[in-house]
Amino acid sequence: MIVVMKSEATKEQIDHVVALVREMGLNDHVIVGTDLTVVAVIGDDRKKDKGALEQVPGVDRVVPILHPYKIAAREMKKERTLVKLSDSCVFGSKHVPVIAGPCSVENEEQIMASARGVKAAGCQGLRGGAFKPRTNPYSFQGLGEEGLKLLAAARAETGLAIVTEVLTPTEVDLVSSYADCLQIGARNCQNFKLLEAVGKQPKPVLFKRGLSTTIDEYLQAAEYILAEGNPNVILCERGIRTFEDHTRNTLSLSAVPELHERTHLPIVVDPSHGTGYARLVADMSRAAVASGADGLMIEMHPDPEHAMTDGGQSITPAALKELMPSLVRVAQAIDRTMN
Repeated sequence: MIVVMKSEATKEQIDHVVALVREMGLNDHVIVGTDLTVVAVIGDDRKKDKGALEQVPGVDRVVPILHPYKIAAREMKKERTLVKLSDSCVFGSKHVPVIAGPCSVENEEQIMASARGVKAAGCQGLRGGAFKPRTNPYSFQGLGEEGLKLLAAARAETGLAIVTEVLTPTEVDLVSSYADCLQIGARNCQNFKLLEAVGKQPKPVLFKRGLSTTIDEYLQAAEYILAEGNPNVILCERGIRTFEDHTRNTLSLSAVPELHERTHLPIVVDPSHGTGYARLVADMSRAAVASGADGLMIEMHPDPEHAMTDGGQSITPAALKELMPSLVRVAQAIDRTMN
């Protein structure tokens, strides 16, 4: 449940509610909004005494939350959460940022060419994997910290925000020391120890939906990050696994408006993993913006034919630059901006 405080509630009254919640053996999570402060009450439902909190001075009302996720729920926060990677890369507002770049950081020449192409196209973020989870144990696993250093050099030249994946709790501190945003990949969507670890550090987290994860399961997984104190979570729809085989995954764009109904967190779409084919990326990018996505994450490689990973779904810098003006027009049609 959540305790909605009156607009004139004092800090002492809010602290008193927090103390009562803790006396019940429950956890509290205070969110200060533009107009109101709310206190999420998290824990065993049998210990929650709605009546004991309703009469406390400063309390406006107590609202039961039926969702298994509390902090991520739309009822918890009226306004959309804004997640800032840099001054020009903010998710959750009317502006729709684009993150683009290669699946993997391969070498200095490749990542610098990618960064320059992303910047020239008018995008705000650079993606690139330094640590790569691979189905085949003999496939390229990434450059590790050397890849992180190359991403940092690309940021220094272009000013682009850096998004890169973290695979294990032990790597969180290392990756967060270089990246502007930590990515949790689809394979780790329910790796709860990793989710808790990224929740304990302050950098934004771009959290991809698992291949077979339902919307409820996805939001409950996001709750692990939020419950550890990190509010800067960006959800990412990247396609789910179905019986259909004409694409690598089935890109569920209906998840975008559905998630907007259920949560205050921003939602981006990855049309590259969602389809698996470069030829489909432009159309699905435009469709994603039209569906209400708060951003895009696109795989782009300066030489897809020789990419070490995911070349088949990576568009070229020229294709990315050609795509952007049409995305701007789609955004304008739904009263949003992209430049």
